[in-house]
Amino acid sequence: MILDNVIKRQIKFTLCETDFKNLGKKYKGKVRDVYISKDKIFLISTDRQSAFDRNLAIIPFKGQVLTQTSAFWFDKTRDIIPNHIIDVPDPNVIVAKNLNVFPVEVIVRGYITGVTDTAAWTAYQKGERTFCGNVLPEGLKKNQKFEKPIITPTTKSEEHDEQISAEEIVKRKLMTQEQWDYVADKALKLFKRGTRFTNKNGLILVDTKYEFGYDDKGKIYLIDEINTPDSARFWLKDNYKERIAKGEEPENIDKEFLRLWFKEHCDPYRDKVLPEAPEDLVIELSKRYIKLNEMTTGKQFKAEAGDVKKRIEKNLKNAGYL
Repeated sequence: MILDNVIKRQIKFTLCETDFKNLGKKYKGKVRDVYISKDKIFLISTDRQSAFDRNLAIIPFKGQVLTQTSAFWFDKTRDIIPNHIIDVPDPNVIVAKNLNVFPVEVIVRGYITGVTDTAAWTAYQKGERTFCGNVLPEGLKKNQKFEKPIITPTTKSEEHDEQISAEEIVKRKLMTQEQWDYVADKALKLFKRGTRFTNKNGLILVDTKYEFGYDDKGKIYLIDEINTPDSARFWLKDNYKERIAKGEEPENIDKEFLRLWFKEHCDPYRDKVLPEAPEDLVIELSKRYIKLNEMTTGKQFKAEAGDVKKRIEKNLKNAGYL
């Protein structure tokens, strides 16, 4: 594990934003800077930390963890479904096929949990028993495992994702029935693969999102990211049952504790100005991202310290993209 002082020194070199005009038209996402050219896109993972549909902090090495974790999982699941990766020229950069993107995020949940307004547990506490088309039984407790994983889709939005059912997706022509059936089947298989693999490494894959796109011939691909700390929630497996028996929350190894901190100190959905995340919290989250990468891949994380933007520019030039 990387020492705290290494992470602390890296704070001044974190990647907040990029500006590579020759890569293509730029689109600034919550975490990634995306450059779109005619036949490919460049996904550059910054160190921005997003939650509650807004940026909360800048986390050292986060972008590197996201890219390397995704690259690992894309490779691990290519037998289930093809993915969009063309090249990984830098620890923070994925070069991918330029595909048509379905305007739907396919979220798979293995447990009922969460604290946000869109969480399954939040809805369940309010008495809702139908969630994104799934009928939930009475008597569920927070952090309990579902009998079978459920799919709870949302629409993709710049402002706020909208929960939606599979039936409504087809009805609104966001996807055809055939397309939905295909991605729903693949999403459950991806989740099963992720669950089995992470269990072996001491993790519980709680829930995650998958995104899909298709080419001009209609072939469907897995895109964006997969099983990263930003797209998935993980708990430590070893003490899960013990903590639940005591009425305690499972031990997180993702950004959930950051959500909880902001929920305790402000209203992250309504306050115009948010408090600054404390340095010790930033360092802790960086360590958790790194730990998750190591537990997921089974390899020691090799931190690329220093000026991240300059390194990316150098590697993109060396690969012939700039």
